[in-house]
Amino acid sequence: MTPLLQLAGLDVDFDGRPAVRDVHLTLDRGEVLGLVGESGSGKSATALAALGLLPGNAVARGSVRLDGTELLGAPERELNAIRGRRIAMVFQDPLSAFTPVYRIGDQIAEAVRAHQDVSRARAAARAVELLDLVGIPEPPLRARAFPHEFSGGMRQRAMIAMAIANEPDVLLADEPTTALDVTIQAQILDVLRTAQRTTGAAMLLVSHDLGVIAGMADRVAVMREGLVVEQGTAEQVYGTPREPYTRELLAAVPRLDTPRVPAPATGEPVLTVRGLTRTFPVRSGGVLRRRTGTVHAVDGVDLDLRRGETLAVVGESGSGKSTTLFELLELAAPEGGTVELFGRRYGTLTRAEQRELRRRVQVVFQDPMASLDPRMPVGDIVAEPLRAQGADRATAARAVPGLLARVGLDPDHADRYPHEFSGGQRQRIGIARALSVEPELLLLDEPVSALDVSVQAEVLDLLQRLKEELGLAYLLVSHDLSVVRNIADRVSVVYLGRTVEAGPVDEVFARPRHPYTQALLSAVPLPDPVRERARRRILLIGDPPSPTRRYDGCRFRARCPLQAELGEDERKRCAHEVPEFEGDGAACHFPRVREVLGNQGASPPRPREGP
Repeated sequence: MTPLLQLAGLDVDFDGRPAVRDVHLTLDRGEVLGLVGESGSGKSATALAALGLLPGNAVARGSVRLDGTELLGAPERELNAIRGRRIAMVFQDPLSAFTPVYRIGDQIAEAVRAHQDVSRARAAARAVELLDLVGIPEPPLRARAFPHEFSGGMRQRAMIAMAIANEPDVLLADEPTTALDVTIQAQILDVLRTAQRTTGAAMLLVSHDLGVIAGMADRVAVMREGLVVEQGTAEQVYGTPREPYTRELLAAVPRLDTPRVPAPATGEPVLTVRGLTRTFPVRSGGVLRRRTGTVHAVDGVDLDLRRGETLAVVGESGSGKSTTLFELLELAAPEGGTVELFGRRYGTLTRAEQRELRRRVQVVFQDPMASLDPRMPVGDIVAEPLRAQGADRATAARAVPGLLARVGLDPDHADRYPHEFSGGQRQRIGIARALSVEPELLLLDEPVSALDVSVQAEVLDLLQRLKEELGLAYLLVSHDLSVVRNIADRVSVVYLGRTVEAGPVDEVFARPRHPYTQALLSAVPLPDPVRERARRRILLIGDPPSPTRRYDGCRFRARCPLQAELGEDERKRCAHEVPEFEGDGAACHFPRVREVLGNQGASPPRPREGP
């Protein structure tokens, strides 16, 4: 049988530099082909070449055939008739893919009318139907909204609605969940499955996330440096990979279902936080800039961290994780609640005490490029905290070689500038800078989220080694629960600015009690096709609510899966009484332990429905 889509001998060059080399791929009707690899492997270039969407500085050679018809080199007029009709694209960034000055419904209706002879009214009605299909609430109202009025998850849903508007034969999905929270990612993947099942389309799914591919793909192709190095069924590639690179890639992925023994919390307290709150004003535009509201960014966070321990703070975007971290760096009296650092209470510190605590607490930022001054050589960057603490230039310079060597960098490269290093090396520079003043506590703000999986594994290993060698305590902010599972000893789960569950990582992950924690854990994909497809998924409703509102009772109840199981009196309690959080445990009126990680005896994946 002739493949629906066939790429043969595909080469892509950018300004004469090869990016894709001799790629051979096939895609059959109703099939999902996962294309995986690290940044720069050529995944996205391959997908864009299939639809003739490469930028002007790119040259593609070889063959791309749709149902036997050659697309590569075809006239633009012929390609326009195919794009959106027979092959549709779900882009990585839906905000830039939508036109900001046109309403969402009008843009979807335009995609319908571009390929179908229907009236404006019928196209508009079809747009509403499609928004409803992908799970956007109040579709007639939302169809009249502009792209900036949608959340990231809703924009991606709308992008999928536009892609399936003409029931295409092939869906090309290029990193469709990259910038989304894990709970929203689970929703989008569910929408993609629904879209594929509804249209019967084949799908080429491009992703760096091996867990996403494990749950979605029938077959997998692994790319490295422009080459496809391995292909096979998902079970073959994940279960018995042939290529060393594939094995290395899978081994580097932090797994949610891999137990580790946390360090015993025997050291003295380093950080104690009770009821921390922080608000920000919302102001109107114009000259007067009047205050029109309040953002309750942190609204009741509790933390306990001991020496030699790693405490992770997890939650969705906007939950208050990073705000909490930066409030701790202020060393000032909190807006609400109490903070004690090394036994000293914020609000009572003298200038000398603040200066001493700043030495004992350092931070490693999320974006290693943005956190390093591009005009300074890395030697000066690493020495800067020492100079700020009063060390003379010669003393600071003498410390630099040892610090660079400690984090695995060549001391001879101290005269180089940040742009001359890779992303992983830049993060090592940031760690060396933080270590320069011999701190006792490191605040880690998403320290590996911007790194490829293999580099991520190396940096996590480095952080673990440094913690053991130097006796450090870590406060880790992360949205990646797989990373948390592999590095943290304890975890604190935050929802809408408030701590809702905390405890040792092995206990919380194995027996989560709060329904929000259960949903977070269930949404994290496992890089194992058999176990991933056998798991019970808990999908939350909608996006997190706005932190500009005050909520009576449990603020999670509008998205809580347990609400349907509760009686009327129990639901009233959730609506009017705030659940209390005390120590380890869950801030839930009706906590119930649920298994969300699956089990080793999972059944084989279910056969996929055809078109």
